[in-house]
Amino acid sequence: MSTLRDLAEEHTHLRPADIDHLHRIAGDWQLLSDLSFADLLLWVPVDADGTFLCVAQVRPTTAPTAYQDDQVGRIVGGPEVAHLGVAYSQGRIWREGDPVWYGDVPARHEAIPVRLRTAEGEAGEVIAVVGRDTNLSTARTPSQLELNYLTTADDLAQMIADGTFPPPRHPGETTSAPRVGDGLVRLDAGGKVTYASPNAQSAYRRLGYASHLVGEDLAALHRRLAGDPLDGTEAANGILAALRGEAPPRREIDARGATMLTRALPLMPAGVPIGALVLVRDITEVRRRDRALITKDATIREIHHRVKNNLQTVAALLRLQARRVAMPEARVALEESVRRVASIALVHETLSMSSDEAVEFDGIVDRVASAATEVAATEVSVGMRRRGSFGVLPAEIATSLVMVLNELLLNAVEHGFPPADEPDLDAVPAVPAIVPEAGPSGRPEVVVSAHRFRKMLHVSVTDNGRGLPPDFDAERGSRLGLQIVRALVTGELRGTIELRAGANGGTEAMLVVPLARSAPDGRSQA
Repeated sequence: MSTLRDLAEEHTHLRPADIDHLHRIAGDWQLLSDLSFADLLLWVPVDADGTFLCVAQVRPTTAPTAYQDDQVGRIVGGPEVAHLGVAYSQGRIWREGDPVWYGDVPARHEAIPVRLRTAEGEAGEVIAVVGRDTNLSTARTPSQLELNYLTTADDLAQMIADGTFPPPRHPGETTSAPRVGDGLVRLDAGGKVTYASPNAQSAYRRLGYASHLVGEDLAALHRRLAGDPLDGTEAANGILAALRGEAPPRREIDARGATMLTRALPLMPAGVPIGALVLVRDITEVRRRDRALITKDATIREIHHRVKNNLQTVAALLRLQARRVAMPEARVALEESVRRVASIALVHETLSMSSDEAVEFDGIVDRVASAATEVAATEVSVGMRRRGSFGVLPAEIATSLVMVLNELLLNAVEHGFPPADEPDLDAVPAVPAIVPEAGPSGRPEVVVSAHRFRKMLHVSVTDNGRGLPPDFDAERGSRLGLQIVRALVTGELRGTIELRAGANGGTEAMLVVPLARSAPDGRSQA
């Protein structure tokens, strides 16, 4: 299904600013749909002959829909959309006409012109029409709640026609907001409550206000109820701003262990401030869960921090032991273990500073590579280049992958370009230190490329070193580093690794690692 923007750009000549305004309407019009007990369809003119295209639709949560089928993408002309033509050409809300039938569902048509105000604040031209279609099959005598809903809906509909609804969104504010069913309070021009829905009344009772809201000065009430005077002042100022015709950001009020989210909207049909609409939602349980998640997140990061400290302690003990060992082979083995432990500690250090179980892997690779070049026993200056990025990796992939790269790094630096007087025909090539692309051509260098394709991480490591010995067999190699690499890639990472001669000499290592993990039931997990 095409998006609103796709449909508008393909079939109309609307400007980008016009399409952005239609997006804002579609982002906020669930409120109008619920208050109207009606479906809303956003129609844009296609041709001068009165043909219209439906680019968006929303169904009410407070009443049955008038359309069982989705209308988005439908192009209609002729008598069926005559009411849309009147609203578009005359710039007024159309409410005349008899009910129409969609199959066996009777419906009432209304059409609301959509204007985008100019930079000077003047009412601009009509750019679209909102069709408000009400299912009449359940029509009955409206209750007080329904009458207040419909009255407020008419005010908002006029504001759409004036170009003053929806209000501009504040920076960082999402579309998540209290809905009509959460709780609705209507204020008069003086800020007094003229109507409060039962859910709104219940939300205020959670904050400690047991009396009826009708007749109360809501701004003053917010000041009294809020546990924090600053929160109460901000919530009250939001109400007063809406009464002045402004659109304040959403506010939260905390009192007696409960939390309520409020959103105040000005009511200005025909540009005249007549009051405000306040939507409220009891989010006490949501905030309790947020606090639990924050506590859990802090605990997990502390665990990673302690694991990193423990691994560093183990590395220090191994380093001390290596200094006391007289046998060169044992000392080298202990020093290699130190580097392996330290590389795992880097992952846990990064996770201890992250808010989730994922890490930016490029920085880890750079640090491991730098450490490998510092400790490598070689006299050759090797240039390093990186192409692409590893991106963000889950912790379970990062921990094993850093071990693999650490082993490849050490082998590449120590054996890919050994001193001329120390040939090593059993060497295993791999990845050296990584920095952004640099280094002149014609000198010893290693290029590491990483990219993602279809939920797979592809890593290629190429060097222009001396290459693999003729009898090299990766499957039967006896070196511990190669055994660790093979075990981690095929086991923990469930990937593949191939070591082969480079196309232009040297050696190439190819790793392919799946980024989607399998759940215990065999299904894939991203």
